[in-house]
Amino acid sequence: MKKLLILATSILFCMNTQAQLKTVVYHDGTQKLNGLVTSNTGKKHPAVLVLPAWMGIDDEAKQAALDLEKQGYVAFVADIYGEGNIPKDNAAAGKLASQYKNDYNAYQRRIALALETLKQQGVNTEKIAVIGYCFGGTGALEAARANLPVVSVVSIHGGLGKAGDRTNLAIHPKILVENPAEDKGVSQTDYNNLIKEMNEGSADWQIVTYSHCGHTFTNPASPEYNPIMAKRAWQHTLMFLKETLSN
Repeated sequence: MKKLLILATSILFCMNTQAQLKTVVYHDGTQKLNGLVTSNTGKKHPAVLVLPAWMGIDDEAKQAALDLEKQGYVAFVADIYGEGNIPKDNAAAGKLASQYKNDYNAYQRRIALALETLKQQGVNTEKIAVIGYCFGGTGALEAARANLPVVSVVSIHGGLGKAGDRTNLAIHPKILVENPAEDKGVSQTDYNNLIKEMNEGSADWQIVTYSHCGHTFTNPASPEYNPIMAKRAWQHTLMFLKETLSN
């Protein structure tokens, strides 16, 4: 019964993402990037950059953008990998995502380019946040570490670790980390080091840990989907965005 419920939810989820999102082409040098933006541009609304998981722009990222639009935000889904670089399976996705995790400067540059493109959509440039899922959750933390021009970031089941040779620096964006308790990709050392990093950076931070949740607990297409905790996580995201983008 649970598998049938997950399948039905996943089908509905995919159908909902067919609503209109406009493709926006931008570039990193010669690499073409294809982002997606909601239909409410040009009205100086607060805005949210959505960083997708390691398979690239997926239904979860698209649905998040559409749901954010309903809340009055302009949402832009970033294309991190670029045209022609869509992973065919998890192994390819892991290899591609690892390139950006290891070359964090390249990852931060792709996020910064997406932010600049988002700003060109007629938004309130003083009120922009970043949210990210999985690999994108790692990216949300990288946006904070780079002090990109955003008010706040939300890392949703993202990787929390960073290379040991990187210095802990001041962090200006406010941070919300949504961490599944049973995420096998997050070690206690990573968790503790992130807290240390945020404290040493004098960051405004909070971590919410969700019980009985595996890594991809917010994704209806995943066998780890936990609808109760996913709903709570989304409400926490909206509450955080309202607080940080309304002031």
